[in-house]
Amino acid sequence: METYTVIPEELKLAVLERIKPTAVEREKLLAIQKELVSQVEAAAERLGIPDVLVKMVGSAARGTWLSGTHDIDVFISFPEETARTELETLGMAIAREVAKHAEHAEDRHAEHPYLNIIYKGFDVDLVPCFRVASASRIKSAVDRTPFHNDFVKPRVKGREDEVLLLKQFMRGGGVYGSELKTQGFSGYLTELLIIHYGFFENTVRAACSWKPGQKIDIMRHAEIEHIEPLVMVDPTDPRRNVAAALSLDKFCMFIDHCREFLKSPELSFFFPATSLPLKDREILASLEARKSTQLAIVFKTPDVVEDVLYPQLYKMEQAAAALLKEYDFTVIKTGIWSGKSETAVLLELISGTLPNVKKHVGPPVWVKTHAEKFKEKYQEAADGVFGGYIENGKYVFEIRRKYPTAKGLLEDRLMTCSLGKSVCQSVSEGFEIIEDAGICRLKDTDFRVFLRGWM
Repeated sequence: METYTVIPEELKLAVLERIKPTAVEREKLLAIQKELVSQVEAAAERLGIPDVLVKMVGSAARGTWLSGTHDIDVFISFPEETARTELETLGMAIAREVAKHAEHAEDRHAEHPYLNIIYKGFDVDLVPCFRVASASRIKSAVDRTPFHNDFVKPRVKGREDEVLLLKQFMRGGGVYGSELKTQGFSGYLTELLIIHYGFFENTVRAACSWKPGQKIDIMRHAEIEHIEPLVMVDPTDPRRNVAAALSLDKFCMFIDHCREFLKSPELSFFFPATSLPLKDREILASLEARKSTQLAIVFKTPDVVEDVLYPQLYKMEQAAAALLKEYDFTVIKTGIWSGKSETAVLLELISGTLPNVKKHVGPPVWVKTHAEKFKEKYQEAADGVFGGYIENGKYVFEIRRKYPTAKGLLEDRLMTCSLGKSVCQSVSEGFEIIEDAGICRLKDTDFRVFLRGWM
């Protein structure tokens, strides 16, 4: 059985020194939270909206937020019997009143609308919700969150540092964040792992032995079937898997990160070195070394929130790869990058060019009707046929390949792929297929950092 090094206490202290909020930060956060509660209450009173309660939720309310992050979740709760349309209308009216005191405001939409504001430097979500009696009676997905807060806060008390260590460790491994762009571990999931395993070190050691289908049921609820890589039964609502957003790759990346860390615990697992943008000469050298074909489908970034955009980009990535495979191109890997103005779907192929000739195998000669139809079809199409013969008892015709280049195939057939509404709209307005050294024309610094990891 493999043994691992004990995690030095001084290493954990060195990490905490960089990520634990200072007393000044905590005081400022508390002051801002109080201000926001007052702002919401005053707005509800001005608008004559009764029976509105305000609750602070999320990591800021539970003391598990990382230094330097300034996110606050303000839940504006209405009685359970409130109609959905009324909740949305009145909730957003209160939020807009509060936004009058903010530096910036932006409408966002999950299951129902909410408002994101920048208030005195803090990123604040003002979220209307129903005040239900239990998480099993939720009327909207966000209604669970106050119950999460009530469950976690007393159980994580005294172990906030353990949560901070695990969050930063996941950040260092590139697996923190449950948004659809990242498909990693949510803050709530991280807190539940600490509640279950007790400490950061216990969690890391346990994860080394995880396998897909790993199940954790803190409250020992009834057996519920889930098929995700990690199943964390929500202690407030046993029908739900808290880890549903976690992809198989991010699950496995975390396992690998844990194993490597325990072999040699170092600060770099929490704070990896910053990647530098790839320079033109490095791109050209990598292309020369790999001897493959690199393609980038480039188009204008759709003007939608990330949780709408990324599922569509993943869909496009899979569809483009499937199209290439359908026409005999061998795809090594795919990837996506999205910036403010441009988005790129990248595909690496063994080769972007295939021979003009393609071998087309027909039915066995003894299957008379089908075989004769096949033979007649290709004997008559002289222009696109190089020749025909019998091989292993089947008719074979060597025909001209319709798309000998991957670039030409994508240019001609991309719009026939399933792309998603917003991406399809953007691609239909214009796209470009860039090949190999042409990728050097993309100068965005973030793209060049992404490219370093890609190549």
